[in-house]
Amino acid sequence: MKQLLAVLIMAALPLVASAAGDKPCGTIDCMKITVDATDQPSLQRGAQTFVNYCMGCHEAKFSRYGRIASDLGMPEELVMENLIFDDSKIGDLMTNGMTPADAKKWFGAGPPDLTLVARSRGNDWLYTYLLSFYTDPTRPWGVNNLVFKDVGMPHVLRELQGDTECKPAYAIAANGGVKRDPLTGIPMEDPEHACGRVENIEGTGKLNAAEYEQVVYDLTNFMAYMAEPMKEERKRLGVYVLLFLCVMFIFVYLLNREYWKDIH
Repeated sequence: MKQLLAVLIMAALPLVASAAGDKPCGTIDCMKITVDATDQPSLQRGAQTFVNYCMGCHEAKFSRYGRIASDLGMPEELVMENLIFDDSKIGDLMTNGMTPADAKKWFGAGPPDLTLVARSRGNDWLYTYLLSFYTDPTRPWGVNNLVFKDVGMPHVLRELQGDTECKPAYAIAANGGVKRDPLTGIPMEDPEHACGRVENIEGTGKLNAAEYEQVVYDLTNFMAYMAEPMKEERKRLGVYVLLFLCVMFIFVYLLNREYWKDIH
């Protein structure tokens, strides 16, 4: 019985660690996202977005093009044509040509490596952050972020999303939901939180709001995979390990009973 209890405790530890790893999103609630490392079309679109819009400044120097090609079911020739724009080879790490000196000059600090950002910040935080840029003429790059106030990063996906503006947060009702006007049903704003949500200005970007959210989901999904490329394999092996331990427990229990049967 003690062995079985130990097995159950070990199996529950990853769930406890996952719950403890939730990150707050500044002064707003994180948007929830469920990533899927088995959704290869989403991961492929996310990889394309990452290379086209993120790798100009950021690196993923703990990941290789070849590993991504293998895991995402992409032929190496396709990766060479669509994801590699310099003289890198399929087996190279995902780095760029920006020097630390240039990065400090342009941004004030070097852009962080993004290989493990989904693990360090959390998937919900990353998804919410990418959806929380808004126009702010007082900032050097003309944008700010609800999750990361006075962020030094430009909004690299702005051409896709278009212009956004910060709006007052919705008022919260007594039941915890959004408070609505009793006559029209329109959500009511909270004047005490003048900047609590971001709203797209339709027609200013290449994508509408729903399409842009799909792009951000795919990008977050890819970055979550990149942070833990062995996650699905680890989960698959974990099932076999737990089954083995359950079977072994039966024999251990019978052996223990045999040893102690003549001891009073």
